[in-house]
Amino acid sequence: MAAATAGAATGQSAAPAAAKKLRLGYRPEVQGLRALAVLMVVAYHVWLGRVSGGVDVFLLISAFLLTLSFVRKAESGRPFGLLTHWLHLFKRLLPAAVVVILGVLAGTWLILPQSRWPEILDQAWASLLYRQNWLLADTAVDYYAQDHAGASPLQHFWSLSIQGQVFVLWPLVFAGTAALLAVLRRTPAGARFSYRGLLALVFGAVFVVSLAYSVEQTATNQAYAYFDTRARLWEFALGSLLALALPYLKPGRRLRVALGWAGLTAMVSCGLLLTVDRSFPGFVALWPTLAAAAIMVAGQSGSRFGVDRLLSSKAAVALGDNSYALYLWHWPVLVLALAATGVEAPNLMQGLAIVGAAIVLAFLTTRFVEKPLRDWHWPKLRAWRTAVVIVACGALLAGPVAVWQTSLTAEESATAAQPRELTPGAAALRPGQEDVPAPPARLIPGPSALDNDWAGIQTPCSGLNATADPILEGCRQEAPDVPATKRIVVLGDSHAQQYLAALAPVAAARGWELVTLLMPACRFGAESETRNAECNAYNRASAAYVLEHQPDAVFTVASLTHEEAPFETEVPGYLDGIRPFADAGIEILGIRDNPRFTINMPECVQRHGADAPECNPSLAESLVEPSPLEAYRGQVAGLHLMDLSDFICARGVCPAVVGNVYVYKDDNHLTRTYVESMVPMFEQRLLAATGWT
Repeated sequence: MAAATAGAATGQSAAPAAAKKLRLGYRPEVQGLRALAVLMVVAYHVWLGRVSGGVDVFLLISAFLLTLSFVRKAESGRPFGLLTHWLHLFKRLLPAAVVVILGVLAGTWLILPQSRWPEILDQAWASLLYRQNWLLADTAVDYYAQDHAGASPLQHFWSLSIQGQVFVLWPLVFAGTAALLAVLRRTPAGARFSYRGLLALVFGAVFVVSLAYSVEQTATNQAYAYFDTRARLWEFALGSLLALALPYLKPGRRLRVALGWAGLTAMVSCGLLLTVDRSFPGFVALWPTLAAAAIMVAGQSGSRFGVDRLLSSKAAVALGDNSYALYLWHWPVLVLALAATGVEAPNLMQGLAIVGAAIVLAFLTTRFVEKPLRDWHWPKLRAWRTAVVIVACGALLAGPVAVWQTSLTAEESATAAQPRELTPGAAALRPGQEDVPAPPARLIPGPSALDNDWAGIQTPCSGLNATADPILEGCRQEAPDVPATKRIVVLGDSHAQQYLAALAPVAAARGWELVTLLMPACRFGAESETRNAECNAYNRASAAYVLEHQPDAVFTVASLTHEEAPFETEVPGYLDGIRPFADAGIEILGIRDNPRFTINMPECVQRHGADAPECNPSLAESLVEPSPLEAYRGQVAGLHLMDLSDFICARGVCPAVVGNVYVYKDDNHLTRTYVESMVPMFEQRLLAATGWT
């Protein structure tokens, strides 16, 4: 989640405590609050596997301190010096971030499988350029982009990216408001306006508009809203409003004590009581932000029972000084440690080791990277010198990332350029070929291409295939240049989609027209309580489309595989779902599903080798015998059943690699490349099942 960069935003240094107390407006309890927030983030990630709400506290604190700094400048008549401010700000933020990203890249090379490298290199660029949140937002709403085993060790940079964007935007707001005030004061009513008052109006408007947008987006598109800067601006605006209002908020000692402890209790309990990762950043995020605001309003209570006694302690302040680096390190240490050990969730001792390692790395980063560069006198003398330091930091990361990506591209090109006979894929399982060893070759598709090895057709439905039903807006078609001899509608989920890699070439060669109505994770069948409401609605709309458009046939996946026993079953409501088609004279093609596994198959190969037992699961633990399709025979007229499992599993196992081709792109989807290698067998089985010519 978010890093504790508020100190950098206001130019705080790691000076000795005595010197800090002399600084105007220094609030040790706020530094302790940063420490508490980062501890929440770390603890919830490591032991609870949940989001804590601590990130939202960081965003609030960042804007609070940034606003205090600029208001002091404005009210004392000092120039804002925006360019100098931005240069010094990013000179403070970038060095530690670059060190951590370089550490992540080293860990990626040592620990993570090669198929993960392209994704992490892309995220390294996004993290460096403060656009990681938008990268994650674009992929968060994409079902296929979520098909990864394990989290990215850089995904926590999303909050740093949002902060970086606001650290550029907010000073422009301060400067623009000051310019507006100067104009207003030339008018007769100008004396009525104050800088604080105008800022309050501006940030109040930002708060209202952003919160309304956040509530609406969280309700309709939460996965995107979570990373959307616009849906988070209200949290920064709340911090700014708090900074503006604080001089006028003077609660008594008892109220300060009560506010402090109430805020602390609410803040710590947020992640336990709320599903932060699925309900934020809508109005529910007011919980942790208002809790933190209560602690900040409580401030220095002057009571030995106040929460500020805890938050102002030397240990809390020291951890607050290192909170930025701790946030940077804790997530990659956790992800890489779990990837290296194969542990899904750390126990108490393993978690303590992870947290301890992150704290050590954080203190070392602060002591030997952040502080020396922050205190370095040479860049402070000229703005261009500061810019040189920023560019040098960026180049230190950009160089290795660019070289690595170039080498991966070259390797991918070499893989794709191999002679086709070296990568026969499913052809290696044809009768008489089963015992012929595959020739030495690179496995295809290469790691960079594997993640995007999806099948599909892209032309939106139009003309006779068009539909006015908004739920079917993903309808796609592929038609021959001459009148089609058959029209086939493909129904179902991504497993049906992958078989398009074989069906589409056969259709093109035979002059058939294809239409696809596909919804991720939604196997076609009659309405069933095993499916969610959205899937049931999509299947109803798909069935209505078929009955309205009267194609010659529909293509479906007719069984349903599972990770654990029973490994394969009938599709819920399958026969009831297709029976109306048969009654209308429409033929139905039902193909057997492919296996699902508990592991990512290509990553298994990259870790252990294609011949490793763990990458060749037993057929008995992948599919069932007899096939569930046997129960369908003779039940519905016009139902044609296809089984290609003998070209997916062979000799009692379901291998991850056949004929130098990855069979699966993850833990359950066939690769497009492998299905393409099945085209001759697919066509033969299809024609034999249907009797078509």
